[in-house]
Amino acid sequence: MANDWATFGADLHLELRGPRLRAGLMDALREAVRSGRLEAGTRLPSSRSLAADLGMARNTVADAYAELVAEGWLTARQGSGTRVARRAAPRRTAPSSPQSRPAAPARPGAPAAPAHDLKAGTPDLASFPRADWLKAYRRALTAAPNEAFGYGDPRGRIELRTALAEYLARARGVHVRPGRIVICAGFVHGLMLVGEVLRGRGVRDVAVESYGLDVHAGLLTRAGLGTPVLPIDERGTRVEELTDPGAVLLTPAHQFPLGGALPPDRRAAVVDWARASGGLVLEDDYDGEFRYDRQPVGALQGLDPERVVYLGTASKSLAPGLRLGWMVVPEGLVGEVVAAKGAADWASSAPDQLAFAEFLSSGAYDRHVRAMRLRYRRRRDQLVEAVAAHSPATRVSGIAAGLHAVLALPPGTEQDVLRAAAWHGLAVLGLNRFRRPGVRADLDGLVVGYATPPDSGWQSALRTLCRVLP
Repeated sequence: MANDWATFGADLHLELRGPRLRAGLMDALREAVRSGRLEAGTRLPSSRSLAADLGMARNTVADAYAELVAEGWLTARQGSGTRVARRAAPRRTAPSSPQSRPAAPARPGAPAAPAHDLKAGTPDLASFPRADWLKAYRRALTAAPNEAFGYGDPRGRIELRTALAEYLARARGVHVRPGRIVICAGFVHGLMLVGEVLRGRGVRDVAVESYGLDVHAGLLTRAGLGTPVLPIDERGTRVEELTDPGAVLLTPAHQFPLGGALPPDRRAAVVDWARASGGLVLEDDYDGEFRYDRQPVGALQGLDPERVVYLGTASKSLAPGLRLGWMVVPEGLVGEVVAAKGAADWASSAPDQLAFAEFLSSGAYDRHVRAMRLRYRRRRDQLVEAVAAHSPATRVSGIAAGLHAVLALPPGTEQDVLRAAAWHGLAVLGLNRFRRPGVRADLDGLVVGYATPPDSGWQSALRTLCRVLP
């Protein structure tokens, strides 16, 4: 059995070199592991004990431990302390000669998986309505015509486009006919197709928000489009700063990740800009169904269906694994988008489309969304209450809608909090992870997704989150 310092009280001898305490401590620990003095599975002293032994600040030791966990030298799990990572034994092969070289030392093992996942972007996958989906699938397959199993219309199955047209008009205020809907395999697929069309039209730039997913801006860049960044203020994205790009990508109902809704005057302003310049607004309505403390904010597309491309998916309301998304396209753009999609030949399966159409038409989708809205609201309320009780100075924002909240942190503390979170086995993302290149780093915070943890681990995840807050 590996030594356990906490049990036997053995001393940990480390030789620290150099003027920088944390770097010296990390080098000494790496060397102790590399040389075999610290065996795999060995439990290290607590940060408090080692700090007292070495005559340094506890935070210095905690930071060194956290970085070595991230590098894979150590592992840290709640209740188990910090241990030397277990490493795979070197693979042994038959020697080619008696003088064969000894095997190289094994590399440190990967860090242990986080105990809790509070990263934003994923719904509660355990709540996928399996029984209702199976019923819809059976009914859809039973009623499906034979031609449904052929290549079909690049726009997608007419059954699904008809059901979506009714739902989007009723629930999101979208002005739509089935002929203007194009089914795609998620938001990324839809944005890829639109980017291809815009580039083919000679558009040079698509403006993006100061904070957002880098994968979206990266797709536009790979399509040959520039991505100038729009500034933000306390009211959200400053769309009045738009000049002459051919399009703008926005999350107007619930900005990701900051969480606010684009105010009415700016919604009107961006549509006026599109009309005056001939530009297009690409509307990402990624979690439009989940509104808690206010009336639902309707789709921007309703203000001008000929100047807005509306993109939505079932990824947050049902599950990303379904690969079901849709675009509502201006009349003059339908043919080009369909041509781009046909060339890509990348689409959701016809049986899945038929099942989703049945799921929508039967009312099962509305019932599921209402149930999940209540579930997520309870999670959000518990998050807000826990943070208020344990860290009353921490401001929580972006909570009127969606599946995540933003916890503001004191300036310059985001990286320290993220290291502490990793130390405690908590997976969470910092606000600056979503900051566009070139945008000034004047906001520190955590983007906390409250949908992902299972019920059995939710309260423990909350306690761990509160433990790492300043």
